[in-house]
Amino acid sequence: MKVLVAGATGAMGKQLLPRLVANGHEVVGITRSEAKLAAIRSLGARGVVADVLDPDDVARVVGEAEPDVIIHQLTALSGDFDLRHFDRFFAMTNRLRTEALDHFLAAGRATGVKRFIAQSYAGWPSARTGGRVTSEDDPLDPQPSPAMRESHDAIRYLERAVTSANWVEGIVLRYGGFYGPGTGMTAGGEQLQLIRDRKYPVVGDGGGVWSFVHIADAAEATVAAVTRGRPGIYNIVDDEPAPVAEWLPAAASAAGARPPRHVPRWLGRLAAGEAAVFMMTEVRGASNEKAKRELGWRPRHATWREGFAEVAAA
Repeated sequence: MKVLVAGATGAMGKQLLPRLVANGHEVVGITRSEAKLAAIRSLGARGVVADVLDPDDVARVVGEAEPDVIIHQLTALSGDFDLRHFDRFFAMTNRLRTEALDHFLAAGRATGVKRFIAQSYAGWPSARTGGRVTSEDDPLDPQPSPAMRESHDAIRYLERAVTSANWVEGIVLRYGGFYGPGTGMTAGGEQLQLIRDRKYPVVGDGGGVWSFVHIADAAEATVAAVTRGRPGIYNIVDDEPAPVAEWLPAAASAAGARPPRHVPRWLGRLAAGEAAVFMMTEVRGASNEKAKRELGWRPRHATWREGFAEVAAA
């Protein structure tokens, strides 16, 4: 199949492109920089340059590629993760999840794309009701944290736009928190370094439940979604959702660091903002049963416990 990947040179793109090629697909990767075309070629794909926020540019590259499948993996998450100003940090990513998404959907419709796959997120967008682990059928949060409202709206928009498009097989992949090569949670990554430096405390009771996925496993699930699964939403996470109070000390131990500090909610709010407290204390994990059943996918890193130990030792 002809597959067009938007976001070809990010951490996910670097894992995804060679796997698509190895599975016999003809792959075109989009970059905004001429300098990154060689990197795309080295992964076995053909690279094209485009401004994904320009509808005419997107129409041009989609029209030239004539893909059967478009995979939207666009984010803009470089720099320090600023939880205090969550929506400001995600501002460009939010545009990619709304404006750029619309351009690709329009171009895909005009060229007869058969399947459209888009990246979403499992965890903090989910409603804070019921049990600690959510499925794809559970609702998104009707009252998200004010600090995260714009980012939440962008995710809601993306999921609705893709799954409601009646002209294409629209699939949304809600990934867990990435770790592994090219992410912040890897041997030389900033997130793991914060844990080593004890600058990543447990806030409040640390009861927020997080779901993780090794980025290579997430790429394998994405390749599976190209040819398998039904239109709709899939959680792409490992087998063990865990509260912050459990996974953060374990991550510190795997990294050879002292246990994380514990701070009360009020101090966490003062130091890092409302979004940080929300993520530490209230978010829900996600179940991967649907992805296993319908995509035929199993994460090689079944739990973050073995995965964190692997990346910390790399």
